[in-house]
Amino acid sequence: MKLHTVRTAAAVAGVVLLAGTATACNRGSDTPAKTGANAKPALGIDLPRADSDFWNSYAQYIRQDVSSQGLHTLPLSNSQNDITKLVANVQVFQNTGAKAVVMAPQDTGAIVSTLDQLAAKKIPVVSVDTRPDKGQVYMVVRADNRAYGTKACDFLGKQLGGKGKVAEFQGALDSINGRDRSEAFAECMKTKFPGIKVFELATDWKGDVASAKLQSTLAQNPDLNGIYMQAGGVFLQPTLALLQQKGLLKPPGQPGHITIISNDGIPQEFDAIRKGQIDATVSQPADLYAKYALFYAEAAAEGKTFKPGPTDHDSNIIQIPNGLEDQLPAPLVTKDNVDDKSLWGNNIAK
Repeated sequence: MKLHTVRTAAAVAGVVLLAGTATACNRGSDTPAKTGANAKPALGIDLPRADSDFWNSYAQYIRQDVSSQGLHTLPLSNSQNDITKLVANVQVFQNTGAKAVVMAPQDTGAIVSTLDQLAAKKIPVVSVDTRPDKGQVYMVVRADNRAYGTKACDFLGKQLGGKGKVAEFQGALDSINGRDRSEAFAECMKTKFPGIKVFELATDWKGDVASAKLQSTLAQNPDLNGIYMQAGGVFLQPTLALLQQKGLLKPPGQPGHITIISNDGIPQEFDAIRKGQIDATVSQPADLYAKYALFYAEAAAEGKTFKPGPTDHDSNIIQIPNGLEDQLPAPLVTKDNVDDKSLWGNNIAK
């Protein structure tokens, strides 16, 4: 791959396999260990949660790619959106010979000490979708999350003609993704569409919280005509259920239609766009997250390095204070391109 690759003089130092049996939270099945001269380096992979359709799709791609590429992975773990479980799972990876670790920390501040420990042991880290606030990372694999907020703002602003009221389901603001999307959305609305009033609803990425806050917002603002959901994987179903219950789920073009844009690009969002239940989403590349997380993890374990600049997969590697970040493309999906076969949401089981 033409990814500005430079080989180091020596491979990344490994960790001695400790004797005894180790356990971790929510650990999955093994990939059989390979032995001999052609053995691939052991990779530790923690899946971040199982309560989101997006992350479940990512997990499916991870398992498919591990199998098809014949990678050597330690038993997969799932930290279930719990930083203490993530820390415990990573400790097991460290103790059982991981040469690189793939994680997607949902709390990007609390993971710093764990990253410092891995760096001290010379175990490189690939962070997926989220960029840790501090602590060394080999590569962050994510899309430009500020672009998510800006694209959502532009779409809603134009659809509403620059006037109206919009409820914004903010992701957790202790996550850089939640902050990036929220800050970019707010800046765009203030600059381009000052005639739109935005209700910022903090949700901590929880669908039930979003639904409850939307119900209260609708009670006080029955003329609400727009919604921005920062994560369709957790917000889509409870939002549609509430709007259906209140008789507010009206198709585009009908009086009273609430314009909705989401982030994720899961099959369920595509179906909702086809049915006229929501208007658009920004497709997070779950397939590419898995593909390049594994690519960079294996490269890290083999001692390869990368430089900022364009890649051969239509992305751009940028320098960040604590490492590098490969910013993958994330297209806007509307009724005009929802059936595009190149979108991962049209190529995975629902």
